Amino acid sequence: MFGKVVERSQVTKDVSFTLNRGETLGIVGESGAGKSTIGRQVLRLIEPDAGSVTFDGADVLSMNSRELKVFRRRAQMIFQDPYSSLDPHMSIRDAVGEPITIHQDVSARERDEKVRALLERVGLREDQLLKYPREFSGGQLQRIAIARALTLDPEFIVCDEPVAALDVSIQAQVLNLLLDLQQERGLAYIFISHDLSLVRYLAHRVAVMYQGEIVEIGTSEELFENPQHPYTQKLVSAIPHPRSRRSSDALAGAVAMSSAEDLSC
Repeated sequence: MFGKVVERSQVTKDVSFTLNRGETLGIVGESGAGKSTIGRQVLRLIEPDAGSVTFDGADVLSMNSRELKVFRRRAQMIFQDPYSSLDPHMSIRDAVGEPITIHQDVSARERDEKVRALLERVGLREDQLLKYPREFSGGQLQRIAIARALTLDPEFIVCDEPVAALDVSIQAQVLNLLLDLQQERGLAYIFISHDLSLVRYLAHRVAVMYQGEIVEIGTSEELFENPQHPYTQKLVSAIPHPRSRRSSDALAGAVAMSSAEDLSC
């Protein structure tokens, strides 16, 4: 109440992983396991007390404000609740174009052209540019949030429960969009979710978190077919109807893009 720290708790500990170009690392676990904290620490939205985050050979935690601004162009985040991540008083054109205004020296016309192209790519119409967040459905808002994350042509995106609040049919549309964008642009994802079926469908590798620690990490096939840790075994056994993963050809194509380790924590 008076700004005095009376207790400090450790949310994550002994967390270590790498992420390759074009790869999706799924992070799963129960609520409170530290999944979202990891995603925010990687992007320095939360400052870790210790450890290191290396992106393409650069130490993210030691970056000054100028270096961090450059890093923000290459690394973005898609939040669970798209409505709360968008300013309700800004039109969709301005909300999606805001990162371009901040980071790039372009004319308003060039900015609007890029925004228009991005919204079209995620399945929205040009006549929706001047509407406000309250005028869209949850699925449309998440598409807008994805478009906003793509405005600076990032190489890496943290997806924090991006489809948790959506109906199953809309989930499939958004997930397929993320897969298509990954194949088109070679994007790397950290995909945070409590839904193992979604992670099995989307991720190349999976990390299982329990009480702030990664207790098991491996390829999606290995982890779901032969889980080693007791907690992982419980999670996998609780999956009611595992969804089919991508075809082996599509998965092989995505893995082929994963050549260089770009992010390590």
